[in-house]
Amino acid sequence: MKELGVNAYRFSVEWSKIEPQPGEFNQNALTHYSTVIDSLISKGITPMITLHHFTNPIWFEELGAFEREENIQYFVRFSQKIFEEYSDRVIYWCTINEPAVYTVQGYFTGIFPPEKQNIRLAAKVLKNLIRAHVDVYFSLKKLPNGEKSQIGFVKNINQFKPWRKWHPVDQMVVWFSNHFYNDAILHCLMTDEYTLKVPFLSGENGIIPNASQSFDFIGLNYYSHNFLKFQLLRTPHIDVAFPKKEIKTDMPYTMYAQGFYDAIESVSKLKKPIIITENGVADKYDNFRSKWISDYIKQMAIALENGIDIRGYFYWSLLDNYEWVESYHMKFGLYEVDFKTQQRKLREGSKTYQKIIKSGIGNN
Repeated sequence: MKELGVNAYRFSVEWSKIEPQPGEFNQNALTHYSTVIDSLISKGITPMITLHHFTNPIWFEELGAFEREENIQYFVRFSQKIFEEYSDRVIYWCTINEPAVYTVQGYFTGIFPPEKQNIRLAAKVLKNLIRAHVDVYFSLKKLPNGEKSQIGFVKNINQFKPWRKWHPVDQMVVWFSNHFYNDAILHCLMTDEYTLKVPFLSGENGIIPNASQSFDFIGLNYYSHNFLKFQLLRTPHIDVAFPKKEIKTDMPYTMYAQGFYDAIESVSKLKKPIIITENGVADKYDNFRSKWISDYIKQMAIALENGIDIRGYFYWSLLDNYEWVESYHMKFGLYEVDFKTQQRKLREGSKTYQKIIKSGIGNN
């Protein structure tokens, strides 16, 4: 990180390692993260902790995880423990990472654990994740160091568009995707109203008290947009299509820098400071990482010039990582990692980011 020039590092803490059994906390795991924090600070790097990044302890899953509102208390207890351990040294906190991704992939497409496909249950889980965020925010604010801490919510924005603008079903699928994935969450964070404008999901509608007051900043994750195409005779019935004029990344989406500006503008309506908590590209052969970095950071620079309050930017990711269902095949890292030797090497395309940081632009 010092070689790269960054002055902050975002990481998550693994709940299942820290609390392997309900109410039992592993001191070795807690000490590990304490050492990480101290090491960062000693190098002049500001730590940012994410409390929940997709994974749950098995015991929490067996209780029903976020499918049940009464289970939120366990996540609050865990979050309080972490905050009590580290808030004397850590100012920046993210409660829940990408609740829409967690919900859609786990309870609608069934790609992530617990591999369920139930849209009504997905609506309930999404609501409970927002509730969990709100409860954690206010519980941490009451603890020592709470008032001086900056606690935020991380929202992934992914714009959905119809592959065939003339096709009514494509338009319907896109409307629902944008509504469930983006608009309903942002609306709740602005008004306290959790409102799904779909009759068979309206049973989950209601007020989440103080949701609009539950974040000091909004974390924005942005990668791309998706064109959706309905296909009656094939499974799955909704396919993702890609314009030929756009560069396709190793992940199933394209390079679309303009969308980054649009995403920044959409979350700016929350009228809170913005921290870009994720933005980056999977590019195994390092063919277009440099272009991605240049084009996307340019869009962020335009947003700054237009007066949008952006306080920080985190590239995803520092190192090649385990990318969920894609395992280690997706190479997001600025640094290439040999997982046998643990050797790390700065990719050629990543040097563009290094140059931007050293130029001073990254400090604005």
